[in-house]
Amino acid sequence: MELNDYNTCVQEWADALFRFACKSTGNEEDARDVVQNSFAVLWQKRENVVPAKAKAFLFQVAYNQSIDLYRKQSRVHYTESQPDTGYTQSGESDLKKVLDRALSKLDEQSRALVLLKDYEGYKYDEIAQITDLSPAQVKVYLHRARKTLKNYLVSVENII
Repeated sequence: MELNDYNTCVQEWADALFRFACKSTGNEEDARDVVQNSFAVLWQKRENVVPAKAKAFLFQVAYNQSIDLYRKQSRVHYTESQPDTGYTQSGESDLKKVLDRALSKLDEQSRALVLLKDYEGYKYDEIAQITDLSPAQVKVYLHRARKTLKNYLVSVENII
């Protein structure tokens, strides 16, 4: 991969990668770190990455970093926490916020699969390559994630 190819990748995929990282991590600062680290890894491995496969490579790196971040954060236990009522003080029932809360109920892998398929539009085979799962596993895990989302969204507390 040449410098021009790398710059093209940054321009073409930075926004999509940031959207994916934001939804995966749930935090803009963490998402910025994931995107920056993904492009740093791409630069370090530029000799081994074919420009046509750079998008899949970037999303695979971002996916792995999101999983690592999730695992790291799950080991941290906070002593003071407020109960999650599902609504903010203003009582908003905005569809986007409800969907974000629903996505936050999923584990990291399930959330990433939903985001890759439904938000980014990847095919099952591409998702399997990114996540190191088989296409059958992707379909099964995605079905389970969508079922969990459906159950959350149709519950009485979350009806819009």
